[in-house]
Amino acid sequence: MASNNILGEFLRARREATNPIQVGLLYSGPRRTPGLRREEVAMFAGVSTDYYIRLEQGRERHPSEQVLGALARALDLEPAAAAHLHELAHPRPPQLRAVEQTEKVSPDLLRLIHGWPFTPALVINRWMDVLARNPLAAALFDGQEHADNLVRMVFLNPAVREIHRDLGRDWEQLAHAKVAHLRAAVGTDLDDPHLAELVDELSLKNADFHRLWVRHDVSRVSPIIALFRHRDVGDLILTCEAFTVNSAPGQQLITIHAEPASPSELALTLLGSSVMGHDHEKHLYRRLKTA
Repeated sequence: MASNNILGEFLRARREATNPIQVGLLYSGPRRTPGLRREEVAMFAGVSTDYYIRLEQGRERHPSEQVLGALARALDLEPAAAAHLHELAHPRPPQLRAVEQTEKVSPDLLRLIHGWPFTPALVINRWMDVLARNPLAAALFDGQEHADNLVRMVFLNPAVREIHRDLGRDWEQLAHAKVAHLRAAVGTDLDDPHLAELVDELSLKNADFHRLWVRHDVSRVSPIIALFRHRDVGDLILTCEAFTVNSAPGQQLITIHAEPASPSELALTLLGSSVMGHDHEKHLYRRLKTA
């Protein structure tokens, strides 16, 4: 899957995805091809058109930091995408992959999340494989297809798109954010066999994933809203927060919670009570009284 011209592919994809009006050009009617023209990017970046073309074609591979900064401004890149551009131009030496270390979740972290009876929590790696769940997260995801990987679940589980449609939410926004976050997480390590397998599978099975992947969007911000349709407690609108696990590079802790006093909080509490057993009935009663 990896290309020998990933810098050029990134520049071309971001150029074609940039709206001319976005960078201050006046509307002059429909364009034959999407996005900016090469000469426009070159003009905004203060380089010659020929030099920029060589960058896209991979015939020039060593742009200066000054040129990279100018290109980031010309393409109106967000900070994560600008950092990705610099990394593509000056990649770090490849490191030996310690897959076993990446997949192993610390016993201390497992004890922590298993001590949260009313807060679903899970640990993922940089490919968004789910490495661990606490009991409430397991109950929340129960019955969801492809729940072993958060990207697969978004693109290959029809129920995810269905609940977004039913609740008037934008599935496209969720899908775009997941792909951009995956790009940011893997960085320049595009020849990683696990990533190649995931991207090839999703590109083959879902045209939307392929369309979004080739845009080369990069974002380190994960979607904060998650929608679930649970067979026992109904529809839930929940909020997610992601935390970096410093002791395990590439891992993230995801916590899930509901708006206080909302129907979703009540449903999550009921689900947590059923998971934890009758020992929490008094706790549930107190929460219901204040809801």
